[in-house]
Amino acid sequence: MPCRQLLPELSIFSSIQMQVSVESTGSLERKVHVEVPETRVVSEVSNRLQNMTKTTKVQGFRPGKVPLKIIDNRYGEQVRKEVVGELVRTTLFEAINQENLKPAGQPQIEKVDDAAGKALSYTAVFEIYPEVTLKPTDKLKFKKPVCKISKIDVASMIEKLRKQHHELKSVDRAAKKGDVVNINFEGFIDGKPFDGGKAENYNLELGLKSFIEGFEDGLIGKSPGEEVLLKLKFPKDYGKEELKGKQVEFKVKINHVNEINLPNIDKSFIEKLGIKQGSEDTLQAEIKKNMEREAELSLRRQLKDMVLDMLHDKNKIELPQSLITSEHDRLKSELEKNLKQQGVDAKKIASASDSVLVEQAKKRVSLQIILAEIIKQNDLKADPKKVREMVEHAASGYEDPKAVIDWYYSDQKNLAEVEVLALEDNVVDWVLEHADVTEKECTFDEIMNKRQTSL
Repeated sequence: MPCRQLLPELSIFSSIQMQVSVESTGSLERKVHVEVPETRVVSEVSNRLQNMTKTTKVQGFRPGKVPLKIIDNRYGEQVRKEVVGELVRTTLFEAINQENLKPAGQPQIEKVDDAAGKALSYTAVFEIYPEVTLKPTDKLKFKKPVCKISKIDVASMIEKLRKQHHELKSVDRAAKKGDVVNINFEGFIDGKPFDGGKAENYNLELGLKSFIEGFEDGLIGKSPGEEVLLKLKFPKDYGKEELKGKQVEFKVKINHVNEINLPNIDKSFIEKLGIKQGSEDTLQAEIKKNMEREAELSLRRQLKDMVLDMLHDKNKIELPQSLITSEHDRLKSELEKNLKQQGVDAKKIASASDSVLVEQAKKRVSLQIILAEIIKQNDLKADPKKVREMVEHAASGYEDPKAVIDWYYSDQKNLAEVEVLALEDNVVDWVLEHADVTEKECTFDEIMNKRQTSL
């Protein structure tokens, strides 16, 4: 590639030619060869040494009167190393701008030749961002979930709240569906107990199907004090590999049978829910409002995930490996930290899930590039009102929300993460405005269950 003269605004040495060539060593990898004239190095070294004569104290000389030769002999080599290091950084920036390159990741400097009497030369290796051609958004089709909170939804939620505040009453009779039985149990495979198959004084609600098929049914009709032997089989898709499809025997003892007593919807119950001086109508109105807010937030998250997944699936781009590696390392570090806080062997699990992390990293890098392109093409900005709403929402969970809000706005860096999220929301809104969107009615339970399964 022919060498070009550096643009005047990019260098204080505009009259001195810097030689730049770019070599494509892969679809995204570039080798940039830079040669800086010795005169530029010498000029900068000379200027620094000259300035040092004014400030450096040397015994036998008055301040500001130290000969340049003495400064050069003492500090010349060190100063030259500093100048070379700085020139490599500054000229690489100049070269990248000159050649209109967009580095992805940190450039690696190699083959630095800074021998005295010769031009300073070096090679920088890095990947660049890919060229992105986005699929037209008007070709994208979305089924937007919508949810209207009905009286049935509200009534169902009140029943759930009543159940959360239930009391257990011990009864001297056989267990039936809906009862809570207190049990001791131990599981055996091939006559040997297995990890996680034993518990004492365990409360199990019959009918929830929280245990493997047949376990709860085997306890219906049993009375306190009875012992039961259940011969069952773990499902083929069971969560633990070592138990999948295995025949198992459970020895179970019924300690107690308890009826579930639900509270009446009265003043006492309503007050327990934080509604003072409220009637049943007030309770219903408050619950409906909370459900609408929860549904709105959940729908927004689901819609955002839907849009991002669609953008990722429809826009296949080549990804810089350096960005994938960086994002993978960040995700792995985050996972290990979270697992460590939970007392889990983080490294063992993180290692086992490494392939999953790699795929997550690829998807995140891909979306970062896609979103950046949409933002650039359409000049999208983070809405200050949206940013404020998100900050206030984040602060609402703290004891002193105002102090948290003030902290966010005390420094632009504090707002950066929130602004990124707000900008992502802006991208989602823009895509939906230009896409083919139809509505799909969903119940409150469908919305919330989908959210839970996606977590």
